[in-house]
Amino acid sequence: MKKRLLTALFLGTTFLGVTAAWAEDATLTIESWRNDDLAIWQEKLIPAFEKANPGIKVNFTPSAPPEYNAALNAKLDAGTAGDVIACRPFDASLELYKKGQLTDLSTLPGMDNFTDTSKSAWQTDDGKTTFCVPVASVIHGFIYNKDAFDKLGLKPPQTEEEFFSALDKIKADGTYVPMAMGTKDLWEAATMGYQNIGPNYWKGEEGRLALIKGSQKLTDADWIEPFVTLAKWKSYLGDGFEAQTYPDSQNLFTLGRAAIYPAGSWEISPFGAQAQFKMGAFPPPVRKAGDTCYISDHNDIGFGLNAKSKNPEAAKKLLAWIASPEFATLYANALPGFFSLAKSEVKLENPLAQEFVSWRNKCKSTIRSTYKILSRGTPNLENETWVESANVINGVDTPQAAAEKLQKGLDSWYKPAK
Repeated sequence: MKKRLLTALFLGTTFLGVTAAWAEDATLTIESWRNDDLAIWQEKLIPAFEKANPGIKVNFTPSAPPEYNAALNAKLDAGTAGDVIACRPFDASLELYKKGQLTDLSTLPGMDNFTDTSKSAWQTDDGKTTFCVPVASVIHGFIYNKDAFDKLGLKPPQTEEEFFSALDKIKADGTYVPMAMGTKDLWEAATMGYQNIGPNYWKGEEGRLALIKGSQKLTDADWIEPFVTLAKWKSYLGDGFEAQTYPDSQNLFTLGRAAIYPAGSWEISPFGAQAQFKMGAFPPPVRKAGDTCYISDHNDIGFGLNAKSKNPEAAKKLLAWIASPEFATLYANALPGFFSLAKSEVKLENPLAQEFVSWRNKCKSTIRSTYKILSRGTPNLENETWVESANVINGVDTPQAAAEKLQKGLDSWYKPAK
């Protein structure tokens, strides 16, 4: 009896040891392009998850943003990618799902916390399959130096007339560069320029969907006129803006040498840490008083499951937590400027983030016009829009010529469904 009892105890202990060892071995790796978020994941997000899920360890291993897509694709093809994948919005992640590298998460617990609009960046075209948990969007607008505005007696402009009047006053004073933006990196001119102000011209989703359907073209007035306005920015960007990189623009503003910064809300956290002056924000000015305002509220980041994960069940636990209201609140406040896509209300602590997100209540939201469907071919409309936005500001192309080039490139491969 004693021998049998000892044997049972030995076997039980061994079983428990194996179980414990298995639990300790459930280590997950997250792939991401957000290397700026390393400390936030290590200090806030991962500890919160691991505390609630003992036995599952998490490592956040980001790549440099420009290298992420290529590095991730190489890892996925080689079978060495992490368990949880940070998902770019729309076509890049859709392609990974089509290749069988991301898993269908449609029935993941917590997925009902998101609207169809929130999930649209990580769904098949028919909307039947969702392959990444939606996490956050970014909003475009303008961040301004409050001290500079107070000194010059300026108020945040609401119309384009007021916007250019403010720029003229800043330029005439000479203390500040009116607006911090360069064209060397190309994408800055499109993302912070054309895609920032454009929705007020093409009426947000109405115009974007019409472009996909083929009932509008990039040579229509609603798509040319944002270029016309963008061309006017040239005289307000300061000397040498053509050679000015994105980091140069950031430094110009945070050092207090520029009054206005055409922005994405992702700048809120780093600017808050660097700028030694008070900041405010205003949405893209409408063309005339009383017009409906539109904002680019662009689905930016989600998280998916590597189809070849060695720990799929543990990874699903992490993804279900990422889909939870607890994560939404932690993430949005750890990264002010990345706004939760969850249905549940998230109380934001950062005043500048509160200002950006308040525009959702008074403006209509849309996504960047080039991101869904229209950049699947060659030439890539997104990349070509970078080039033409810079060309228009630099004076290399007229707005009409830029629009014609973009439409010609799109026509060469894209045929709207009838």
